Amino acid sequence: MSNSLQAPRGVPEYLPPVSADFLAVRNTLGRAAELAGYGYIELPVFEDTAVFVRGVGESTDVVSKEMYTFTDRGDRSISLRPEGTAGVMRSVLQHGLHRGALPVKLWYAGPFFRAERPQQGRYRQLQQVGVEAIGVDDPLLDAEVIAIADEGYRRLGLRGYRLYLSSIGCRECRPAYRAALQEFLAGLPLDEATQRRAEINPLRVLDDKRPDVQALLADAPLPPDHLCDACREHFTRVQQALTGLGVRFTLNPRLVRGLDYYTRTTFEFDHPALGAQSGIGGGGRYDGLMESLGGPDMSGIGFGLGTDRTLLACQAEGLHPAQARPIEVYVVPLGEAARDHAVVLAGKFRADGIPVDIAYGGRGLKGAMKHADKSGARWAIIVGEKELADGVVQMKDLQTGAQSAIPVHEVVGEILTQRETM
Repeated sequence: MSNSLQAPRGVPEYLPPVSADFLAVRNTLGRAAELAGYGYIELPVFEDTAVFVRGVGESTDVVSKEMYTFTDRGDRSISLRPEGTAGVMRSVLQHGLHRGALPVKLWYAGPFFRAERPQQGRYRQLQQVGVEAIGVDDPLLDAEVIAIADEGYRRLGLRGYRLYLSSIGCRECRPAYRAALQEFLAGLPLDEATQRRAEINPLRVLDDKRPDVQALLADAPLPPDHLCDACREHFTRVQQALTGLGVRFTLNPRLVRGLDYYTRTTFEFDHPALGAQSGIGGGGRYDGLMESLGGPDMSGIGFGLGTDRTLLACQAEGLHPAQARPIEVYVVPLGEAARDHAVVLAGKFRADGIPVDIAYGGRGLKGAMKHADKSGARWAIIVGEKELADGVVQMKDLQTGAQSAIPVHEVVGEILTQRETM
């Protein structure tokens, strides 16, 4: 109906059976982080706006155009989280994790919010899995973080994705590159908004996806050509470590992530089958971010992997990551007394890890068996008044049609036995 309530535009919903694949994507990406010693952190969905203004960067599109910001009842400026790293750093500082064993290794998952123009793979409520490794400036840690993302995609069975890698320098070599880039951009016929961006953060202009702007940038100076010796050595070590880990990558000197806090190593995964919105995840090093949030000068590196887009990539490759077993047993009670016994019996099946459903609503045998077939169950367990009196149930194999009476106290064991022989 046209006047019925609907979900907000740009907010995807996942319903069975696709929701099972969505959960499998999220859990698989998170599992790859857990295997590398990353602990889970549950973050607030909203923060003081200053966390993102200071952490992400006021000049970024994320902060200047895309955040959902409002004033709460205490007259405080609050924003729904547009990304995870700034919130993690705030939490690490608040709870003093940076004063313990380093690196602090955390992973998180959940929804993030950006007021973008909705399209396939680009949502206003987007789901991500992220990791952060904080407090150690080591190129091998950069390689570990990238390899975790790669491992997560591999565990899902993805094969068509690509990894792009670059380095954008540090606070020592960035100023000279920034000046060279600004000088180059000043000679281009850029529109007024892009000129302002070039003055505030010229690297963001390199990330402009418009074909006409990209054509103007063909001869622009690139970050990897202006690295200091320390950054060049760091980047070389990252590449060597990734090669040793068997992670395939392509160098992309034009790769610039969309957030201001990135330094040195930057990376992005994409999947060509997704078209214009081909990015499925990415990240980089963010030395200096903690200091900008009022903490000590500590390094960090992390990523955010798009759960929504990774699911789209799985669908494009014909993959169904969910391995949850479908309903195996369908219990059919016949009569009121049998209904109570059916509920107890279903509980026993579930206690032994056997997925089971019941014919609720007092259906007759014919209607209940139709639902049993539709459920995908392998076996139907029929409980009637005569069966109750005899202490048995009727167990029917819905594939072969074979049916036999089984003592009620043995039926769970019988199902387990037959599962093992299949």
